[in-house]
Amino acid sequence: MNTDRIILGILCMLAFTATAPLMDACAKIASEFHPTGQIAVARYVVQGAIVLPIALSLGLSWRISRRDWGLLALRAIFTLGSTITFVWAVSVMPLADALAIVFIEPFILMFMGWVFLGEQVGPRRIIASAVGFLGAMIVVQPGILAFGYVALLPLATGFLFAAYMLVTRQLRTHPPLVLQSATSGLALLFTIPLLFIFEGQGGMFDAVMPSGRMWIYLAAIGVMATVSHLFLTFSLRFAPSATIAPLSYAEMAFATAIGFFVFGDFPSPATWVGVTLIVGSGLYLVHREHVLSQHAKSAA
Repeated sequence: MNTDRIILGILCMLAFTATAPLMDACAKIASEFHPTGQIAVARYVVQGAIVLPIALSLGLSWRISRRDWGLLALRAIFTLGSTITFVWAVSVMPLADALAIVFIEPFILMFMGWVFLGEQVGPRRIIASAVGFLGAMIVVQPGILAFGYVALLPLATGFLFAAYMLVTRQLRTHPPLVLQSATSGLALLFTIPLLFIFEGQGGMFDAVMPSGRMWIYLAAIGVMATVSHLFLTFSLRFAPSATIAPLSYAEMAFATAIGFFVFGDFPSPATWVGVTLIVGSGLYLVHREHVLSQHAKSAA
């Protein structure tokens, strides 16, 4: 086992957890002046402009079957939905609170894998998922009282991102840069016409011309989205998923720090209780995955 590569994978994962909340913070600032749909479009314009030239210059294979183009369209819809619901949520909620609720995504992914792919799920992981969902409800309840039913949007983000990950599993034979390029292009194909249709109509796709620093924030959303996901991709390449998965919860620490220093937000005691349940049950899920993989290797 190459220890140096594992350390590099850990560093890449920590870089992901540090850069992803920066994207969320830029989106929160931009949401004061721009609708969520426009912010999503800005993300995929910049992301596509970065990854497409890289994918083309590397000469990566673009052989994509009709079935996989359909899956890519679903992937684009799910990532669009998760982006819009999360940006909408953080426009009114603290970053850490919204992110804590989104962290139920691994439990939803496990459930979807069981339902749609027939993956085996034992009673221990079901109990851990129930505990994680309880933690999310503890965070959601005061959020509903403070922000209304917008506090449920991170739950929608969790479901949509789990569906995004489930579809991505079916596309894992394609190079990541090709997937990101094609997904960005399809997302723009779905959304740019909406900017023209809803111009002057109000709503999340009624674009507002950026001015001043807003150009920087909108561009930063796409840059940070691209950079953070590249860090995530390389972390999975350099180190086993069981090693780096627990580090994803470091994102809560970075989101809390950014929320406090930039927006003056700090999670309530109830939020910390919910976060503890979510993180604890999530770490247990990672542990069970590791144990089961070791058993499978021993059997083989």
